[in-house]
Amino acid sequence: MKRKFLPVAAAWLSFAAVSLAQQPKPEDLPPAPEPNFAANAPVTKLAGGVVVERATPGAMPLSIDDAIAYGLQHNLGIVLDLQNQRSVHGQVLQVKNNLLPSMTAVAKTSTQEINLAAMGFRPGSVKIPGVTGNFPEIVKVDVTSAQLNLNQQLFNVPAYFLYRAAQRADEVASWTTLNERGTVALNVGTQYLRAVADASEIENAQALLKADQVALNQAQASHDAGVGTNLDVLRARVQLQTQQQTLINNENVFAKDKIALNRLMGMPAEQELTLTDKAPYAEFAALPLDQAMTLAFERRKDLRSLQAQMEVADRTLKAVKYERLPSLSAEGYYGVLGETQGLYHGVFTAMGKLSFPIFQEGQLRGEREVAQAQLSGLRQQVQSLKVTIEQQIRSAMLDVDAANEQVKVARSNVDLATQALQDTTDRFAAGIDDNLPVVQAQATLAAAQSRLVETLYQYNQAKLTLARNTGVVETQYKTYLGR
Repeated sequence: MKRKFLPVAAAWLSFAAVSLAQQPKPEDLPPAPEPNFAANAPVTKLAGGVVVERATPGAMPLSIDDAIAYGLQHNLGIVLDLQNQRSVHGQVLQVKNNLLPSMTAVAKTSTQEINLAAMGFRPGSVKIPGVTGNFPEIVKVDVTSAQLNLNQQLFNVPAYFLYRAAQRADEVASWTTLNERGTVALNVGTQYLRAVADASEIENAQALLKADQVALNQAQASHDAGVGTNLDVLRARVQLQTQQQTLINNENVFAKDKIALNRLMGMPAEQELTLTDKAPYAEFAALPLDQAMTLAFERRKDLRSLQAQMEVADRTLKAVKYERLPSLSAEGYYGVLGETQGLYHGVFTAMGKLSFPIFQEGQLRGEREVAQAQLSGLRQQVQSLKVTIEQQIRSAMLDVDAANEQVKVARSNVDLATQALQDTTDRFAAGIDDNLPVVQAQATLAAAQSRLVETLYQYNQAKLTLARNTGVVETQYKTYLGR
């Protein structure tokens, strides 16, 4: 056996070596096709239907309304939830089909050659009264048939409740998608406000940088005139370079936050943006707590999703409960059957089937325990979420009130720091004092401006969070921001 195998293996290896030798070398292969990125094409379609978003040339003007609308359309989380919703809807249709009549048409033809002797039919073994002679041992049969099959559930209570549970599961998927839309609206709006705050930081840093340059020029002029000290010049130069570092850092943070905004919206990371909105400020008259709670219980999609899941579990429990009932179905077919080249005759079957479970008590009780546990767990989650909603609304209202007061204080501090800087600058220009108070006043003003920008961002973020906690952020964010 080994001697016979070795020549075959050697021949196969020789064939493989020749085949490998005939294959083209990497440098001989044609270049791989590259995606065709048209200059002005907003998207690029690759193989398999994959669509790649491309950055538009130049900076794209973007308002907060545009950002939220774009995010609600292109964010990956929403896209995946929509596909999941389609999948659940398809499963509902499959469950529904179990209650509808099932009809199929079948047509087939076959040719068989049968050895009757091999099956035990031999001459003399079969005796038919009034028939004489031998039958052939080899028989060839050509048969053609066509039939229409029908199957219908007449009485099946568990299947009915499972279908109703599947309908509610479709609603659960819809609430999940709507809940994701609220999350995306909150995240995109918050990130846009963060980028706007970064832009304000850059503007403040640029203004202070110009003021530091003026202070350095004054210190240098005073030194050249012999009325100033070299220490004043050094101090002013250090302040100027420190402000340059602050500006560079603010520009870097702004660029990264715009990239994060692009990804939240589902846009290419390299897309340049021009933010057209400024940080809004409008005092918000919050709803009374009881009204906010009522609104949240009606509009919170996560709560509605849990309630729909509870109804799914309840109907599933009913389906398990009624599994002990008998089920009634009818099935049958009608068609024709005969030799392919001969005569055909009608054939049919009509059958009714009644079935009921026997000796399945363990399985039925187990399924019921599982369904009851799921229903009880969902009830507990609904009650817990209602308490959590109240806690979130209370916390958000406190944050809105506190942030509003902080904005007022921060604005007052900026006004006072601006006046202090003006006074110290005038004293330095008049030669009454050196530039140390000017540097200190500039640092105080920079800190006050940064604090104002941050508190304004926190105030708007708190209002968006309150809108999210009441379940209306994707539709009423303009009202909460005062735009």
